Amino acid sequence: MDYQGKKILIIGGTGTIGYMLTDYLLRENPQVIRIFSRDEYKQFTMQRDFSEYASQMRFLIGDVRDGQRLARAMEDIDYVFHLAAMKHVPFCEYNPFEAVQTNVIGTQNVIQAAIQNGVRKVLFTSTDKAISPTNTYGATKLTAERLISAAEYQKGPKQTVFASVRFGNVMGSRGSVIPLFEKQIVERRQITVTDMSMTRYMMTPNQAITLMLKATLLSQGGEVFVLKMPTVRLSDLAEVVIEEGTRKHGITDEVEILETGMRPGEKMYEELMTDDELRQSFETPEMFIIPSPFRERHDEYPEAVKTLPREVSSHTDQPIDKETLRNWILQERLL
Repeated sequence: MDYQGKKILIIGGTGTIGYMLTDYLLRENPQVIRIFSRDEYKQFTMQRDFSEYASQMRFLIGDVRDGQRLARAMEDIDYVFHLAAMKHVPFCEYNPFEAVQTNVIGTQNVIQAAIQNGVRKVLFTSTDKAISPTNTYGATKLTAERLISAAEYQKGPKQTVFASVRFGNVMGSRGSVIPLFEKQIVERRQITVTDMSMTRYMMTPNQAITLMLKATLLSQGGEVFVLKMPTVRLSDLAEVVIEEGTRKHGITDEVEILETGMRPGEKMYEELMTDDELRQSFETPEMFIIPSPFRERHDEYPEAVKTLPREVSSHTDQPIDKETLRNWILQERLL
C-alpha cells in the first residue's frame, strides 16, 4: 500500500511497535503521522529521536477512554493503527474494570471516531490470548476484536474498513521477558521463570510490522489476520538469553534459573484460532485470514487457500531450535 502523502494516526504510538511502525512509515513520505498516547515523557523522547521529520509529525496527549479527544485526533485522517491497550496479564487480573475501560470501551471509542471522521482503514492489534481466554486481558481483547468485526455491520453507508491482527509475544517489547531476563542476569545472577515447560508464540518486532502492513493492504472489512508465528519453549529462551547475556556483559558467574509458578490468569500454551474459526479461515504462506461473519461476501485474497483442518496451538506446533532463536535475538539487537 502506498502511504505517500497520506495522513496516519497511531494510537498508542509511543510503545515498541508504535515506534517501529512510525520509523517504517516515515520512509514512505506520508503527509503527517499523529502519535496519540498518554505518555508525555515517551512522546518527548520520540519527538527528539525523529527530529529530522518534525514537519511530518504531530504528538497528541490523550487517552482512548476519551471519545471526544479521539474524535479530534482523527480529523482528516486516512489510516488508523490502534495499538493502545492494557497488556500486562496480572495487572489486568487485579484491575479488571480498568482493562475493560481501555481495551473494550477505548476500542469502541476508536470505532465511533473513525466512522464519524470517514477514515479509510482502521487496523486493531489483538493477541493470541484472545483465544479461549483464561484471563481478563484475553477476554477484553476478544471483546474488542468482536467490536471491530461488528463495526462492519454498524457503520451503515460509511466506507471505513475495520480489521484486526492477532499478535503473539513481541520479542524485546515493553513487558517482554528478554529485557527482564537481561536485567536479572546483570543485577542478581538469577532469572525467574514461571514454568520452564511453557510454550509461547513469539515474533520479532519486524515480523509484527510486516504483518500489520500486509493486513492493512489485504483487509476488505471485519477480518482477523493471524501471523503463522513460530513457537518458542520458555526453557530455550531462558538458556539463550543467559548464554548471550553473560557473554555480552562479561559475566563468568553461574546464572541460576528459579521457577516461580504460574501467575493468575496465565496459560501453559497459546492458541491461534478456535476450531470454528479454523473451519472458515483462509491461509497464505505467512498468515491465516478469518473473514468477518458480518459481510455477505469477500473477494478472493491473493495467494490464499482454504485452511485444512488441524490443531493450531503452541502445545502441538514444533518449537524453533535454539540457534534460530539465538540468531533472531542477535539480528534484531534484542540483547
